[in-house]
Amino acid sequence: MDLTKRMNKNLDKIEVSLIRQFDQSISDVPGIMKLTLGEPDFATPEHVKEAAKRAIDANQSHYTGMSGLLELRQAAADFVKEKYGLTYHPEDEILVTVGATEALSATLTAILEPGDTVLLPAPAYPGYEPIVNLVGAEIVEIDTTANDFVLTPEMLEKAILEQGEKLKAVLLNYPANPTGVTYSREQIKALAEVLKKYEIFVVSDEVYSELTYNEETHVSIAEYLPEQTILINGLSKSHAMTGWRIGFIFASAVLTAQLIKSHQYLVTAAATSAQFAAIEALSAGKDDAFIMKQEYIKRRDFIIEKMSALGFKIIKPDGAFYIFAKIPAGYEQDSFKFCQAFAREKAVAFIPGVAFGKYGQGYVRLSYAASIETISTAMNRLEEFMEEHAD
Repeated sequence: MDLTKRMNKNLDKIEVSLIRQFDQSISDVPGIMKLTLGEPDFATPEHVKEAAKRAIDANQSHYTGMSGLLELRQAAADFVKEKYGLTYHPEDEILVTVGATEALSATLTAILEPGDTVLLPAPAYPGYEPIVNLVGAEIVEIDTTANDFVLTPEMLEKAILEQGEKLKAVLLNYPANPTGVTYSREQIKALAEVLKKYEIFVVSDEVYSELTYNEETHVSIAEYLPEQTILINGLSKSHAMTGWRIGFIFASAVLTAQLIKSHQYLVTAAATSAQFAAIEALSAGKDDAFIMKQEYIKRRDFIIEKMSALGFKIIKPDGAFYIFAKIPAGYEQDSFKFCQAFAREKAVAFIPGVAFGKYGQGYVRLSYAASIETISTAMNRLEEFMEEHAD
């Protein structure tokens, strides 16, 4: 009896990610040094951990409401109001989710149907497409490589018109994984001018919003398109809380009333003690990302200097904690093979650019969410590798 034949046929469209495939292919390298993880190397702030301990000691171990603790939703509303000028009512316009990933799953399963298409600027984080495929919809990528990974209004409108009635949503991610690209107020306003003309959802993954490095603060597209935008955020990156699994959906009341239907049956509610920790993070710890951000800038600039000297083309990232670098001419352009050779010969792992889609081929992604000592060693080994493989 082979019951796999009776499973959801959309699973056939989903494969183990190339990131995982690559990781498995080099996991046997002794002492492998990985600059692969999209996870802060900082510990969760002490005051946040203490808040969780107090909640546990107070027996806060029961279900919260499906939307999450009202105190947390109020803290989230206050946070995005102060930081980004956004107004959301905690009672009916915010959902607490199990990380940004569940927020995306709940959102995409709620709005998509078989045959729908979703526009996605590429190269892009590979976690979006499997969710879209599972419900029978399809990702359509917009190639941004010729424009330094920046989506323009002209690119966007052309793609929207090409999709026509099939188009259900545009999925944005900025600051972006893997490129680190983010957008100015003028750029966001220009994209919003295009999007407001069409009856489509804007799903905006802004989980790296607190990790922006230019002088201008992060600008959410929800500021300009509050009725169309479903805003995704969370505490994993901003507060080094990846394991706590706290994310948020911000949307108009009419949309939230529908989104809670998919959210509640996916998870019921986020962990209660983690929600109490999140209240502390968003209130007393609202600026906790600042110290991390200063360290990330130093690491970013160090890597850019070193890799640029070796011939890598790098668009300076203004957010997140990734370098997406073009492999120099004269070297192996298959990013999977390049990274595999580097890992096996020098025991340092980058992520092949092709893991982020076909438009990432010829690039490598490395995370600078690692100590400067680790990064320095990795750069020295990269220099050796490039010298040994030069034509």
